[in-house]
Amino acid sequence: MKRTRTFGLLATLTFAITTWGQAAKTGTASSSPQSAPTLASMVDGEVSAIEKQIVDVAEAMPEDKYNFSPENLNIPGSDYKGVRTFAMQVKHVAASNYFIWSTITGDKLPDNLKDGDGPSDLKTKADIIKFLKDSFALGHKAAATLTVENMLQPVGQGKSLRLHRAEFGVAHAFDHYGQMVEYLRMNGIVPPASRGKSN
Repeated sequence: MKRTRTFGLLATLTFAITTWGQAAKTGTASSSPQSAPTLASMVDGEVSAIEKQIVDVAEAMPEDKYNFSPENLNIPGSDYKGVRTFAMQVKHVAASNYFIWSTITGDKLPDNLKDGDGPSDLKTKADIIKFLKDSFALGHKAAATLTVENMLQPVGQGKSLRLHRAEFGVAHAFDHYGQMVEYLRMNGIVPPASRGKSN
């Protein structure tokens, strides 16, 4: 397990350094030390990318469809019993963002956050999206703390490393993004990232 984590971190760093090096050779990266990418800026870019995808999808779903679940479709032979509604998907991503990234920043969790399902008192689309956006603000704060010197330090109660936690938040959100896109499509809504492209 430890080897796998170490390998994953090294692979991420190798990819990042190679990408930056190629950009420098082609002249797309500035030679100015002030604009050279840092570990923090690269992870922050990943947080920004998934934040845009998730927030756009959350905003695209009409409020009257926030309680939609594939279970509602009653597709013969399907097994969607008990899967999350769209609102629960959005709240789960946000709740997980808080649980994952607060271990890096040391921030206190919101008082109404008890588990991975998110606060039960959030009912409206506007309140859920605000909770989501606030959770990504914590992701940006977590990314800003990353340095080459501290990226391999364990955080929180477990043995998870800072860089792994930061990247896990991004990966987890991308997983749920895929599910949320399917919920949109099941309601005849083209996901924002696919609009203007071949569907």
